[in-house]
Amino acid sequence: MKIHVVALPGDGTGPEVMVQGLKVLSAVEKRAGVQFLVEEIPCGGQFYLKHGSRDWPEGAEERCQAADVVLLGAVGWPNESGAPVTMKDGKMAGWSPVIGNRIRLDLYANVRPVKLYPGVPHRIHGKNQRVWDPEKVDMIIVRENTEGLYAGVGGNLTRGGKVPVAVDTRIITRDASERVIRHAFELSRKRGKGAPKDGKKRVTAIVKDNVLKGCQLFGQVFREVGADYPDVEKDIAIVDAFTQWLIGQPEYYDVCVTTNMFGDIVTDLASVLQGGMGMAVGCNIGDRHAMFEPIHGSAPKHAGKDKVNPFAMILAVKEAIRWVGDRKGVPKLVTAADKIEQAIQTILRRGEPLTYDLAGEERAAPMSRVADAVVTELERLLQGA
Repeated sequence: MKIHVVALPGDGTGPEVMVQGLKVLSAVEKRAGVQFLVEEIPCGGQFYLKHGSRDWPEGAEERCQAADVVLLGAVGWPNESGAPVTMKDGKMAGWSPVIGNRIRLDLYANVRPVKLYPGVPHRIHGKNQRVWDPEKVDMIIVRENTEGLYAGVGGNLTRGGKVPVAVDTRIITRDASERVIRHAFELSRKRGKGAPKDGKKRVTAIVKDNVLKGCQLFGQVFREVGADYPDVEKDIAIVDAFTQWLIGQPEYYDVCVTTNMFGDIVTDLASVLQGGMGMAVGCNIGDRHAMFEPIHGSAPKHAGKDKVNPFAMILAVKEAIRWVGDRKGVPKLVTAADKIEQAIQTILRRGEPLTYDLAGEERAAPMSRVADAVVTELERLLQGA
């Protein structure tokens, strides 16, 4: 079986982590009886600065649409003042492969697994209290991915070359709310294990429905859809209160669902629980297409140093392989996804090699060495699969 993969390396450390992720893809290919046809498309701020009109090549949209799955590294590159490079239309250079793909491919569910692996220090306490019970952190946060404050409705009022007024309008629709909420309930059923605290299948809606009309609609739809899932407990949390509960009692949460901007914020906060951005994955999923990425950004200051954590990119590859395996009915790919996670856990339990964010600067290993260790362990696990 041939599987068409579009790889969007992007900017900064994006191309570096993509190389490590493709090593893992190659290792799976050897054992799973599939052929990954990888098509690499340059994109992002650096591409825009070089070419001056677009942030990726002509025809890239259609090539992503034709792919079985898309892998994204990271986009964003600073200009002379340190702010992200923007295009003539005011959008960040890198908008097309990220936000553009989400909209064009209708990737309406941004699914973020939040899991603390044994051996990974969380980021809440100081150095003397850095290891927490990993069994307390195992949830999924689902973020609506196509509307909200990212719908692109708004603009600037310009007078005399200055901008005294800027408007962003949040769009919340019943249809988009319903499908992402239903996706969250289905995920809770599929996971089956429930929240770490009590084992209950539970979906939590994160809203600000005491103030915002859009959240009132989202909450209403949540209650309507929830009625179809009597086996799943329903929970509603005000977003500002949720942020403290997330940190104070993460074990209570199984699957959470929320609107676009709230989801963007709380998932980055949640990454603190799992050891930082180097462990955090974003899965952009629709009914026919999907794109998977690490969420740590392009980190220009680390570019070219073989330094950043490759685990998020490798875990993104794992999620991509699982999605393709489920969609195409290839059990060997689903098994391979499990083995990728096992390989990472083996490295973490061993305690080396690890990058600076997990091991500290004195014990830090290069990114490429960490990824090679994962590949070696993965190949060993796949031999017995």
